[in-house]
Amino acid sequence: MYTYTQADQALVDERVEQFRDQTRRYLAGELPEEQFLPLRLQNGLYIQRHAPMLRIAIPYGLLASRQLRKLADITRKYDKGYGHFTTRTNIQLNWVQLEDVPDVLAELASVQMHAIQTSGNCIRNTTTDPYSGINANEIADPRPYCEIIRQWSTFHPEFAFLPRKFKIAVIGTPEDRAATQVHDIGLHLAKNDAGELGFEVIVGGGLGRTPIIGKTIREFLPREHLLSYLDAILRVYNLHGRRDNKFKARIKILVESIGKDDFAKLVEAEWEKHSKDGELTLTDAHFAKAQSYFDDFDYEQIDPLKAQNQLSEQMANDKRFADWIKHNTVAHKIAGYKGVIISLKAGLVDGKYVPAGDVTADQLDALADLADAHSFGEVRATHQQNLVFADVKMNALYDLWQALTDLHLARPNIGTLTDMIVCPGFDYCSLANATTHNIAEQIEHHFNDLDYLYDLGEIQLNMSGCMNACAHHHVGNIGILGVDKKGEHWYQISLGGSSKADTRLGSILGKAVPADDVANTLQTVVDVYMQGRTQSEDATEPFVDFVERVGIDPFKEAVYG
Repeated sequence: MYTYTQADQALVDERVEQFRDQTRRYLAGELPEEQFLPLRLQNGLYIQRHAPMLRIAIPYGLLASRQLRKLADITRKYDKGYGHFTTRTNIQLNWVQLEDVPDVLAELASVQMHAIQTSGNCIRNTTTDPYSGINANEIADPRPYCEIIRQWSTFHPEFAFLPRKFKIAVIGTPEDRAATQVHDIGLHLAKNDAGELGFEVIVGGGLGRTPIIGKTIREFLPREHLLSYLDAILRVYNLHGRRDNKFKARIKILVESIGKDDFAKLVEAEWEKHSKDGELTLTDAHFAKAQSYFDDFDYEQIDPLKAQNQLSEQMANDKRFADWIKHNTVAHKIAGYKGVIISLKAGLVDGKYVPAGDVTADQLDALADLADAHSFGEVRATHQQNLVFADVKMNALYDLWQALTDLHLARPNIGTLTDMIVCPGFDYCSLANATTHNIAEQIEHHFNDLDYLYDLGEIQLNMSGCMNACAHHHVGNIGILGVDKKGEHWYQISLGGSSKADTRLGSILGKAVPADDVANTLQTVVDVYMQGRTQSEDATEPFVDFVERVGIDPFKEAVYG
């Protein structure tokens, strides 16, 4: 992973001291609220319903074990002993005190972390596939390109005050595990007919009040032009994006208003005139340096047949372990290794609901030790609010599973209805209209049989507490949106969305249902699916395909009569 240079460290340290003085002046009444607001946002600090919230950057979701330990220590000293992972692969602290934030930032800087550009109208954390570098289907590892974008965009003076926040995601496989088509810019690594590496460029995706799927404005961009073309897109957005109405300020609105083709023409003209073949052009040396941060580890030579036989025997002897292997591990390009998904969707632990994406200080410390022992000292955060050990030897999987089970981090529910993406909702967020944790807990109580969940198959449930769609409810196979009706919390349900390669927006089922009826309504929905899906010896029709085939009407009839 990328390691700070001396200049990087000095820059981040200076930023900490700058914000320390800004905070001191604000608390002393010397800096007005309207002047402090953009300063705190540039350092990842929000004011939530009960306390400030600090969003900490995790570039492309990659963390070292020493950083996990530091996060654990910070949550104990300055928060309530836990953190919350987001769909942007960052981690949030929900209970920090304003006067402590400079000290938190200083401690983060000591392990090469920061909160810069995790908020505000700037280019946010670039995200990618959590299986980058280990997936045999990869055209190329997208992480070096994420790092190139990170270095270019951090502290970029021209793009620090954009019309609105701006998000970029990069993938290197046909499978999309980063929701690229609902980003301001989605980049898909590709090869042209000559075998040259480049990108399909997708622009104008986004959710929130106006959900829109991005449009391809360039089928193939040679990789040496990555930064110069991104620069042209951002310049067009900065020049033409609306600033009079924040609800119409995202680039998706600009692309929709002028049309994909005309937007592409503006970008091409800007690119040709100002940046193409200029100082932003990348060279083989740039790519080699970026790639050097992500060189393959020193993998052991493992007999794959022997390892598979051992694994099969362990699975035969323990159904719980077999379920975990099936649902919580993924293939690795190196024989004898697997990627392991660590479920942060524990659900009910000793009768108490654990919110999706939450992880305690003790768990973070234990994960750091396990990462050192089993995954080269690294862990990855995912868009689905889980974690990944990318490089685990197959003959170590059983021991790792036992350790994760003791930590309540081995629930074998990845890809099921209870592997929910859930925002913190009204319990924390000052923008939220409705609570989410209570609804997630209700769903957990109702759908508590793993074998039944496995029979349902893959269903992505996303739940947001407001139209800002932090949990991407529009593209959930089942989406839930909390709404306020005269002070009461109700929940609107949508079906058939997807954030994968077949990205599509869900269809609204009908009128919102009261809080007490959400789980029962979901049961009615899945009953329609179970009764109508096609099945054969080899395959069962997935839920999202069933919705696409039959439409919304059968579900609407069953729910509303």
